[in-house]
Amino acid sequence: PFCITYDFESEIDGAVTIRDRDTMEQIRLPINQVVSYIEERCKF
Repeated sequence: PFCITYDFESEIDGAVTIRDRDTMEQIRLPINQVVSYIEERCKF
């Protein structure tokens, strides 16, 4: 479970903030890396 935030900085740098619901860890990633980041963490 992730939360993705697109904010005013996203317009400038093309990145979003992703937060893990369970750990509350946050990272900032380029938009084009979001899908692979989530896929890697959702493997069962």
